[in-house]
Amino acid sequence: NGSSYVTHLKSDANGHITKPLQPAFLVTKSGAQDNLATDTTVTITFDSEIFDQNGDFASNTFTAPVTGRYYLQFRLNLGSTDQDTSNFQAQIAASNRTFSFNFDHGALDQDADNHTMNGSTLMDMDANDTCTIRIYQSGGAAQVDVSSASTFSGFLAC
Repeated sequence: NGSSYVTHLKSDANGHITKPLQPAFLVTKSGAQDNLATDTTVTITFDSEIFDQNGDFASNTFTAPVTGRYYLQFRLNLGSTDQDTSNFQAQIAASNRTFSFNFDHGALDQDADNHTMNGSTLMDMDANDTCTIRIYQSGGAAQVDVSSASTFSGFLAC
């Protein structure tokens, strides 16, 4: 009859149901992002997709295909963090709002060779809203590195 259809739900012989069009992604970096600038907000580059179900991630940015609540998570493996930094934060930055995750590097008695920052949130997003991961550092030297082991992931929760 010439009509086409899209399978929105799949089930296997055991009755397990999946949603192949459900937005979900996990991305990482192909290389380190070194010596991040200070006193400015820097977008973290994610250019290697582990998976991108529904194709909603591109150019370091997740774009919500539909209005809903999205679970978003990052893990940043940092190197060469400067003890002289006065403010250091990672951010989940979306169209509606930004959530900041702060770390007091000034509490260190020396520069940190390795440090991992994690953050997650349930974010309300409208269709076509976007989300990136960013870092803001005030003070200190432009020496912080973000390793290729860093990740950004998310999915439509409800």
